[in-house]
Amino acid sequence: MTEKLIKMSVTTRIRNNFLAGLIICAPIAITLWLTWSVVHWADSWVRPYIPARYDPESYLNFAVPGTGLVIAMIFITLVGFLAKNLIGQSIVRFGESIVNRVPLVRTIYKSVKQIFETVLKEQGTSFKKVGLIEYPSPGLWSMVFISTDAKGEIASKFNAMGQDMVAVFLPPTPVPTAGFLVFVPREKITVLDMSPEDGAKLLISGGLVAPDYKELIATKELRQPVPMKSLT
Repeated sequence: MTEKLIKMSVTTRIRNNFLAGLIICAPIAITLWLTWSVVHWADSWVRPYIPARYDPESYLNFAVPGTGLVIAMIFITLVGFLAKNLIGQSIVRFGESIVNRVPLVRTIYKSVKQIFETVLKEQGTSFKKVGLIEYPSPGLWSMVFISTDAKGEIASKFNAMGQDMVAVFLPPTPVPTAGFLVFVPREKITVLDMSPEDGAKLLISGGLVAPDYKELIATKELRQPVPMKSLT
């Protein structure tokens, strides 16, 4: 019996050590793999268009990964710089006018552009807070990312009904790339102290990885109080 317990103890220690090592190695390996995949993808698209005299591999005896990515970043930065002046804006408007004449392409372009403008906008208000709402039925709570106040026609309709509504994003677990846009009364949202990054971790892990609440409270005490009206 004692020998059996010793064997079980050794097996348990080996398993625990393996899991501990997996927790450390898996994120590093996945990060390196994703980084390498992005670099390789950028190189495969950009490198064929680089003249041989400007390609570092023409002068070196080994491959230089990341050349395409660096050139792509420089190109995108230059496009952004040119788009800010008058001539660049005129070119962009002319290009968009052509795109707007093609029905299917127009729809895709406008949707993608709006998504990027919303996500990358420096002063954007999207997904700065995490909250809870009673969904899908009373007594059951779901985590949401608070987006913004209802706007445009939707806000006008709600205002006519005397309701103050907030747009929230209700993502699924464990892949939050799709979800539901839900308009919820402001008073029905329980705002959490955790950041959207911590909320995403909690969501992706299925509730296994939760932020340290004591640390959240300590961080909250350093902030100035936010009025309930300003959920976004």
